[in-house]
Amino acid sequence: MKQYIFNIHDVVLLMTAAECLLLAVFQSILPTRARHDGRLLTAFLLIIAVASGCTLLLWNDQFSVAPWFEQTLLPYLLFASLLLKGPAIYLYVCSLTQRKLSLTRQHGLHLLPALVALVCIAIFDISSNDLRHIADSGQGLPSTAIEFIWDIASLVPFVYAAAALLRIRRYRHALKDEYSHYSETELHWLSALTWGVFVAWTWTMVVHVVAKFSSDVVADYMGIADNYLAFILINAFFAYSLTYAHQLLVTKPEEETRETSSEEEPSEPAIAKVRNAMEEDKIYLKKNLNLEQFSERIDLPAKEVSAVINKHFGTNFFEFVNSYRVEAAKALLSDPEKADMTVLDVLLESGFNSKSAFHRFFSRLVGMSPTEFRKRALAADTAS
Repeated sequence: MKQYIFNIHDVVLLMTAAECLLLAVFQSILPTRARHDGRLLTAFLLIIAVASGCTLLLWNDQFSVAPWFEQTLLPYLLFASLLLKGPAIYLYVCSLTQRKLSLTRQHGLHLLPALVALVCIAIFDISSNDLRHIADSGQGLPSTAIEFIWDIASLVPFVYAAAALLRIRRYRHALKDEYSHYSETELHWLSALTWGVFVAWTWTMVVHVVAKFSSDVVADYMGIADNYLAFILINAFFAYSLTYAHQLLVTKPEEETRETSSEEEPSEPAIAKVRNAMEEDKIYLKKNLNLEQFSERIDLPAKEVSAVINKHFGTNFFEFVNSYRVEAAKALLSDPEKADMTVLDVLLESGFNSKSAFHRFFSRLVGMSPTEFRKRALAADTAS
């Protein structure tokens, strides 16, 4: 940091810490935040507040606090927060996308990187001065330990951000196995924000590598940019939690999905029930149909219905249901007696409730727009 007590870059760190504290308080009192995602976002905000505040205290030589705090307690708080922000954002994404996420003892494994760093700090009695001046710490184990905790503090958040992106990718697939319709808007926003976190924490890792192997001056300027990124992302995540997060559909836990995928080949009676529900009962005409509703309608376990669709029909629930809807739309569009129906009427009548989804599916499966298909179908009927 520079020589002034608070320059503009320090103010950004201070604002990030203060805003995180205020947002955490506000988040905790929202009536809709009884779910785990609300509590995990509050935890994430508090962790970022501690990390920003400790970073400011560590690198601003002109700002003094009690010596026992700065030299003894500060390293523990700093590295605990740096190594907990990754697990917090990953679990937040999981809680948004997974039904009934319960924190268990197994989730305690996410604390291991932070515990390892804290043990290193305790064993080697690492102070704030040691963290600021690695080169002055001498050779041997203490210097190696200091480098090690800085290394994992930059690597672990990057790994968790990548894991959060993979979770969102799996979530996209799970949605198609459980729902016949879902909104892309909320998912696009979550994906964009998580990519933002990934880019920011990748940048943090690059800053560390540059500082370690190249120029401290260059790393200092890069680190300033990192602080601004953190400030922007915090505001974006809070805005997302207020506007879109509660609208996301949840999916089954991944353990249940793995159990479903390991099932043996579906039975003929189960296949017949699924086919009859589509061809005779036309269950696909129900808007917002999901796997659970489908399974209740035909009195089969959801995982058995999923196995039939995946293994016998070779597709997912999303594609399976909407392919029948497209066929229903084709029948309406090619019927001369239905020529007065608008395309909107047709899509609603065939089970779709989204114009964009209907046009996207129809064009992909039929190879032309609904209007063009109707024109050709009616022309062929007239010619015959």
